[in-house]
Amino acid sequence: MPLPPCLLLGAPVDSGKRRAGCLMGPDAYRTAGLAAALGSLGRETRDLGNLAPAPRRAVSAVNPALHNLAETVAWTEALTDAARDAMAEGFPIFLGGDHSLSLGSVAGVAAHAAARNRPQFLLWLDAHADFHTPETTTSGNLHGTPVAYVTGQRGFDAFPPPPALVAQENVCILGLRSVDPQENAALAQSDIAAHDMRAIDEHGIAPPLRAFLSRVAAANGFLHVSLDVDFLDPSIAPAVGTTVPGGATFREAHLVMEILHDSGLVTSLDLVELNPFLDERGRTASLMVDLTASLMGRRVFDRPTRSFAA
Repeated sequence: MPLPPCLLLGAPVDSGKRRAGCLMGPDAYRTAGLAAALGSLGRETRDLGNLAPAPRRAVSAVNPALHNLAETVAWTEALTDAARDAMAEGFPIFLGGDHSLSLGSVAGVAAHAAARNRPQFLLWLDAHADFHTPETTTSGNLHGTPVAYVTGQRGFDAFPPPPALVAQENVCILGLRSVDPQENAALAQSDIAAHDMRAIDEHGIAPPLRAFLSRVAAANGFLHVSLDVDFLDPSIAPAVGTTVPGGATFREAHLVMEILHDSGLVTSLDLVELNPFLDERGRTASLMVDLTASLMGRRVFDRPTRSFAA
């Protein structure tokens, strides 16, 4: 059976936080050769250009700290529709843009899964849990809210209701090392599998990932991967406005991608929080392209594919 085409959707979202620059991310990935890298692996690749937000509408919120709420709502509406449509055509790769784009990308892919009566799973590769709501965030930065939104937490009255939710038990977060106290308390009461860097240091990154993938396979689920630049250690990926020391190493990150490829379970991907203004001669963009290539099958040696069937 032929592999679905990779569909590149630029999402120059820059409304989810205050430090400007992520709107340049989609073109940085293009310049770093993402389409050529995918093509070299035999993947048909279509660049669908950059999306635009839906028309803005009047919105209000009780939290006065919220930053660019109306614009983020407009992006969420556009991305939800685009993601749902793209899933019917191939393997969408959303080129960000800040992480608030995942409010829409994940909602859209979940809608596609629900229409096919299959569960949606979410792998969140990030230093942050992004489990705030518009009511609990003190920074007002909406890039810290997508996991709460797509799992149905309260406080998103200004946003369209997600067309389908991701069950909390179907979410796995890897790489945590900066979590606010309110988020920490909320995560502790949730069914989300959250793995911080201490757990990864002690036990390795492969065991929790493989356990999660076994669950995806057993449920015949769709799997969306959301890769934030700050999942990586800033020594190898400086082009992000939310750097947190102690992130995934070069090899840990590639291992995650290689295991994901071997599973054959990934159906959509976000590449988020790349701020080219903060990069060093494109090194972060190039690394993110290389990681995407590992996800799509680039390897040094061919090895037998690991089975994740139950």
